[in-house]
Amino acid sequence: ETFQTQRSPLEKPTAISASRWDQSFLTNVTFLKVILWLVLLGLFVELEFGLVYFVLSLFYWMYVGTRGPGEKKRGEKSAYSVFNPGCESIQGTLTAEQFERELQFQPLGNR
Repeated sequence: ETFQTQRSPLEKPTAISASRWDQSFLTNVTFLKVILWLVLLGLFVELEFGLVYFVLSLFYWMYVGTRGPGEKKRGEKSAYSVFNPGCESIQGTLTAEQFERELQFQPLGNR
């Protein structure tokens, strides 16, 4: 009789296991950040600065959540047409002309 040995998942790492590790690591780090924020919130509440800490946290989250100009992809248009070449607007933008036509109940022939 011949015995076939099964390979351990640790012998040959795959892309799937690496991505699972990355996801699990990010989830753990995010969880630890939330726990740290809650502990600090409790500390500042005890110091009677809880509201100040919360408001400053909101400003920090807004700052972190925005992209810098270096993170813009090549060819990506800005939501503000004045920053695009030729002041070209993105698809779905409500223009003044379209708004006037809708107010006057004119057909949408020229979009």
